[in-house]
Amino acid sequence: MRKMLLVALGVVLVVVDIVSVSAQTSDPRTGTWKLNVEKSKFSPGPPPQSLTVKVEPSGQGEKVSTEGVNADGTRTATQYTANFDGKDNPLTGSQIADTVSLKRIDQRTSERTDKKAGAVAQTLRRVVSQDGKMMTVTVKGKNAQGQDVNNTLVFEKQ
Repeated sequence: MRKMLLVALGVVLVVVDIVSVSAQTSDPRTGTWKLNVEKSKFSPGPPPQSLTVKVEPSGQGEKVSTEGVNADGTRTATQYTANFDGKDNPLTGSQIADTVSLKRIDQRTSERTDKKAGAVAQTLRRVVSQDGKMMTVTVKGKNAQGQDVNNTLVFEKQ
């Protein structure tokens, strides 16, 4: 009886692992995304010269790293690893925020909240297109200069 219970428990754990890995690999956000500056809208501007976002599965969430060039030519790079559990996690390289939290809305939609010293700085609603080739990110909040931000970023999967 005990041996059968241990075997059954082992099978359940394997199935849970397979489902978890399958869910991660089927996440439409996974991959490398490049900003299409021409299709994006920035208020206030100016837009960056470039921005590339790399999304990798990690635990019950994602690891994200960005590299970009601002309008003035300065280079930027940020990174975080967070689960879709609404808990704050460290965000490095950002002038706007020091933590990030994530929530999954549905398979193609997620919400990210950036905070600085515990106060919400920006919210980012991220939606991947049905065909998985584009991602639209709506950014609302404040920029590093304290100005209101209402940006729509359009990324193309590489």
